[in-house]
Amino acid sequence: MASNEYERRIAVRFATFDQDGNGYIDRADFSVAAKAVLAEFGTAARSDKGQSLYGGAEAFWQGMAGIADRDGDQRITRGEFVNCAVKRLRDNPDRFAEIARPFLHAALAVADADGDGRATVEDTARVLKALGATEEAAHTVTSALDTDVDGKIGETEIVTAFARYFTVPE
Repeated sequence: MASNEYERRIAVRFATFDQDGNGYIDRADFSVAAKAVLAEFGTAARSDKGQSLYGGAEAFWQGMAGIADRDGDQRITRGEFVNCAVKRLRDNPDRFAEIARPFLHAALAVADADGDGRATVEDTARVLKALGATEEAAHTVTSALDTDVDGKIGETEIVTAFARYFTVPE
């Protein structure tokens, strides 16, 4: 894939993280994401699952800031995101996905109604919609993640999908 196309796709992904639409990614965007997921499932912020999700959001923010906030202002601009994410993804997409693992693990736990470590396809789609995905995109993605067609999605599939979201052509 041409470098410009790759960088364009990465730039589009910036909007996924810029939850409040103010033009940059900061710690507040990760808190907004956690709050949206908790609200979707009626989970209290002070519950164990809620605290885990906020902790995962903070870890995710710290990881993103560590690779992308080049000027140290605690905000990631679109340019910083594109330049740093592209380099990191080309180096090792799975390593990049690992910074999201604590948040993804905690979001999956919020959506996991029966405590088996996996969420239903429908509940996983609810997480994606809470994070800003369209209904159609959320269902397309979650259906594709359920590779064994058992109606459930686990952490490995989520983390792998996160890496692929940034590295595989749409």
